[in-house]
Amino acid sequence: MFKLDPSGTETVIYSFAGPNKGDGSTPYAGLIMDAAGNLYGTTLQGGAFDWGTVFKIDTTGTETVLYSFTGGADGSQPQAGVIMDKNGNLYGTTPISGTKNHGVIFKLDPAGKEIALYTFPNNSGGKNPMGELLRGPNGNLYGTASDGGGSPCSFCGVVFRLVP
Repeated sequence: MFKLDPSGTETVIYSFAGPNKGDGSTPYAGLIMDAAGNLYGTTLQGGAFDWGTVFKIDTTGTETVLYSFTGGADGSQPQAGVIMDKNGNLYGTTPISGTKNHGVIFKLDPAGKEIALYTFPNNSGGKNPMGELLRGPNGNLYGTASDGGGSPCSFCGVVFRLVP
């Protein structure tokens, strides 16, 4: 993880230790920043179970794993980043695992409790969400799933809305 100042100088903020080291590895997605300047993101691998993490990097560069995915009903291998609501809850997607093994939409509260808000069921309802979520002004979550869908194309993907 790095920052680039306006003059083009790069500074490494945090270096992940690698798979099976607990802190996460392979961060694919972008980051978000809270009002205090803390950064939040996901890793595809690593964490306590090597199924990916949600992490926080504070303003001193200290990394904290907020959640380690287990590869079960909670989802696994998040490829997209997270979004945050006004209460500090984080929301994101995982493209695999969940009770049907087609991915989940998750919520992580500030205490670190993860809830699978939605498990993608099958082709017709979409599956394998890999993109970031968008939170509408009404609180609904919107996103895309890269696979599934209905007639005429059952594997072309969907745009979805989740009413939490």
